[in-house]
Amino acid sequence: MTRLLCLGDSITDCGRLFDAPPLGNGYVSLLAQRLRETRQGWSVSNHGIDGLTVARLLEYVRRGTSDTTADVITVLIGINDIGLMLNTNRNPAQKAQMMDDFSQNYEKLLQLVSKKAERIILMEPFIFPRPAEYRLWFPYVEEMSRRIKNLADQYTLPYIPLHNPLNQLAQIYGVDKVTVDGIHLTTLGHEFIARTLIPFLYQ
Repeated sequence: MTRLLCLGDSITDCGRLFDAPPLGNGYVSLLAQRLRETRQGWSVSNHGIDGLTVARLLEYVRRGTSDTTADVITVLIGINDIGLMLNTNRNPAQKAQMMDDFSQNYEKLLQLVSKKAERIILMEPFIFPRPAEYRLWFPYVEEMSRRIKNLADQYTLPYIPLHNPLNQLAQIYGVDKVTVDGIHLTTLGHEFIARTLIPFLYQ
């Protein structure tokens, strides 16, 4: 049995804590469905938690109150960290320090998770330009993505870009077809993540 564990914030949670346990109604549930249809011997767990930052995800894994060991672990985290940077009246120096703290905590998370899984797959955080205020988030997403990609290269881990591909999807189908609020995804958006992630699971 190959065990897949998905870690992240509300995009991963997607109702699994309250509305649709245990897998939620997003990309994790779609992954489980695809794996049942195409491959035998996979178990899927969703440990996404609404509102998590990377520091809180690190603490969650450190506490070990839930089993976070698996053969394959995916990580999708970061957009709440950017929300804190931009929505809490921080000055530029404080924002820069928060970005550095994010990188340090992300690396600590990787070091911890690497002891719990044979393979780790990192996914890029993303944002959409509607409402218009989220356009201000784009440079922070790009900087955060660059740092995550550098860590992926440093630790020789797969890295899945999502920000540009999802925004390209929104250009084709319309923003409202891909995101419900500029951060969270519609079924089409979740299907895109599941479809993009599947080949990485088979490597």
